[in-house]
This record gives sequence, structure tokens and C-alpha cells, in this order.
Amino acid sequence: MRDRVRVPGSTGRARLRRRAVDVIRREPPAYTPRFLHRDFHPGNVLFTGAGANLRISGVVDWVETSWGPADLDVAHCSTAPALLHGVPAGMRFAEEYTGAGGRLAVSGADHLYWRLLDAPAYAPDAEKVAVPWWELGRTDLMPEVLTARLEWLCGVPARPVRLIGVIAATPHHDVAAGSRRSLRSMRR
Repeated sequence: MRDRVRVPGSTGRARLRRRAVDVIRREPPAYTPRFLHRDFHPGNVLFTGAGANLRISGVVDWVETSWGPADLDVAHCSTAPALLHGVPAGMRFAEEYTGAGGRLAVSGADHLYWRLLDAPAYAPDAEKVAVPWWELGRTDLMPEVLTARLEWLCGVPARPVRLIGVIAATPHHDVAAGSRRSLRSMRR
């Protein structure tokens, strides 16, 4: 199994990628299953109001829902702001999530596992995230910038997050096992 996950040969940061592959090769951390969106990113969030009155009015595109760790949805939603605005912006999402009452893995290593499990999905074409932003004038989001930000995101150690509030759910579909299988098939 370990031989199926390989580091791409054409990377300037092979050591970082090897470390990331080593992290995701381990068994998934224990987690409390939650209802997941699985394509949760800023483009799927609707807003109303402006400035201090800006509020979320809805979330769209629910076709990939499943059960799994909240960390996986938070990791996915953190990647888009990291690509668009830099890694610190992406990392703030998890802090805001827990500050609003969300619950993530206690261990920074466990949170990193879920982030690294999600991030490679962007690797083959991270620039697809940027296409709508290019059309809006964000021409700074060149493929090499996005690749560097994605690699940086994968290399940032996770801080343990505080646990506030719980959203309980009953497991139905184990997204962690499915995501690991998907990742392995991508690496073959």
C-alpha cells in the first residue's frame, strides 16, 4: 500500500511532498462523524448585506454530501482562500470555524492529516480555482503562484484548535476511507 502513494518527480520541494505523503499514508485519525458538504468553498456560499451587515444567507451545491470528519470540510474550505489570498488567510478559516462554535480534531497532527488528505485534489490543476478570479481581474494568480501556495499550505504545521460546541451526526458513509481510496488512485 505504501508504494502506491508516490511523490511527483517534477517538484522543487520533494522533501516537503515526501513528508506530506508520509502523513497521509498513516491510518486516519479517530473522528466523530458529521454531515459534510464536501465541496464547501467560498464560491458555494451565498451572502446578503454589506460591511458590518454582511451575513451568510445560504450554501449551495450539495451534490457531494457525505458523513465524515468536520476537519475535511474545513480543510477543503481553507484551501480556496489560501490559494486566492495566501496561506495565512486559509489558515484563519479553521480558527474562525472553531471560534464560531465548530469542533475540529484536538491534535494538530490529526488536523494536518485531513488538510493533507484534501489538498492534493487541487494539485493537478490548482489554477481551475483561479479561473473565475482571473476573469474578475486577479491576474496575479498565475499557476506558479498557486502551486507555491498549495505547497506552503501543505507544509504549515497545524496548531491544536480549541473545542467549542458539538454538532452531532450519525454515521452513514465513511468519507475518510473513501477519500483515502480516491487519493491512492490519483497517485497510481
